[in-house]
Amino acid sequence: MRAAPTILHLDMDAFFAAAEQAAKPSLRGKPVVVGGLGPRGVVATASYEARRFGVHSAMPMGQARRLAPNAAYLVPRFAFYRSISEQVMELLGRLSPLVEPLSLDEAFVDLEAGGLADDGASARAVGERLRVDILATTGLTGSVGLAGSKMIAKIASEEAKPDGLVLIEPGTERELLGPRSVRILPGVGPATGEHLRRAGMTTVSDLAEAGEDELVRLLGRAHGASLHLMAQGYDDRPVVAERDAKSVSVEDTFDVDLHDRVRIRTEVERLAERCVARLRASGHSGRTIVLKVRRYDFSTLTRSETLRGPTDDPVVVREAAGRLLEAVDTTGGVRLLGVGVSGLADYTQEDLFAQAEAEGERERLGASAAASGGGGGAGAVGSASVSAESAGGAVPEESASGGAAVERRWAPGHDVRHAVHGAGWVQGSGVGRVTVRFEEPWSAPGRVRTFSVDDPELEPSEPLPLVRRECRAGA
Repeated sequence: MRAAPTILHLDMDAFFAAAEQAAKPSLRGKPVVVGGLGPRGVVATASYEARRFGVHSAMPMGQARRLAPNAAYLVPRFAFYRSISEQVMELLGRLSPLVEPLSLDEAFVDLEAGGLADDGASARAVGERLRVDILATTGLTGSVGLAGSKMIAKIASEEAKPDGLVLIEPGTERELLGPRSVRILPGVGPATGEHLRRAGMTTVSDLAEAGEDELVRLLGRAHGASLHLMAQGYDDRPVVAERDAKSVSVEDTFDVDLHDRVRIRTEVERLAERCVARLRASGHSGRTIVLKVRRYDFSTLTRSETLRGPTDDPVVVREAAGRLLEAVDTTGGVRLLGVGVSGLADYTQEDLFAQAEAEGERERLGASAAASGGGGGAGAVGSASVSAESAGGAVPEESASGGAAVERRWAPGHDVRHAVHGAGWVQGSGVGRVTVRFEEPWSAPGRVRTFSVDDPELEPSEPLPLVRRECRAGA
């Protein structure tokens, strides 16, 4: 615990939804929901306008649509959000060498380590300047909490929402926490909260008064002891600049349960390719391949295989995931599949046997492709799907025979550019038509036009920056 409020917690306000509103003038001030739009999709972020209807993160999308039927429902653009996050993290890095990102839109900063603050007044000045810089750089708002510990700084930023700053002076933690629900403390989820409620503890002051021995009896040594300290406002966790990744994984939930074994195998192979792409992007390799299968009855199975050395070879990971799949009964149907790699390292242990198998597999695939004239098998479909997804635009829909693309699908909210009308975004599509609103982040709300989904003048495009950088004469 510190004597000065020099730990800063930044939390961007309704980040995904706010970024979409900033990019789309016609959506400003209106309810916006970002998430999976299929029957089993969930809400990733809801704008504050949508939250007034009861919509919140992790809610099933079907329920959100019933609560806010007139909201704009958009597919996430993670590459876009990541680019904004990088701008924000760069601003935080100018404040201190100790920045601990928790997600794309949230981080702790140790202002003391940056030499910018040693008391409440200087810490508040840094926090206010940061909020101004974030708005000028990204066009978005963030809420700042300042305190003598990470736990209290995070609580302060939550109280500051939206677009505010709250500073909690060290020494006032217990008074602040006492009347609050036990759920405000880190590590107290619904199950632990219910367990404590049955024991007669609903507020943080109840925990402090119960004593450490009672909490240890209820929750176990580690959890009970740490919870007793937090109930008294004590948290000495440092801001950690770098967190070592423990695993890399990807997963997909399907709108309709998968029953066909060949289709399931194809999806596992596609996920393995995506997982390796993320693995390589992070500069890692891994030894343990993990397969996750959630079946029709919501039962979830996890299977793993540990290799002799770390790898980032897509063929090795794909084949290992395929072997794990063979040991799973999928006859009742599959609603979710995931592939992950753990036991990460920053080097690759060359496995001669795996390499030999990989080369053999590549030769077999090459021979098969040559024999079929290079037609679209599972591998071709997978690579086409990944490249379209990374472009963030229209995805070719394969024919039932695995042949040529028959129609482009346009994701709601994604960026497009028309040869005549310029930049815009997809409002919706169906029955062979796509509706586009043509506007830019710095323009007035734009006009809506409808085109054929295969209009040659309409193409996916990269997102425009939220803040326009005007070119000065003579620059």
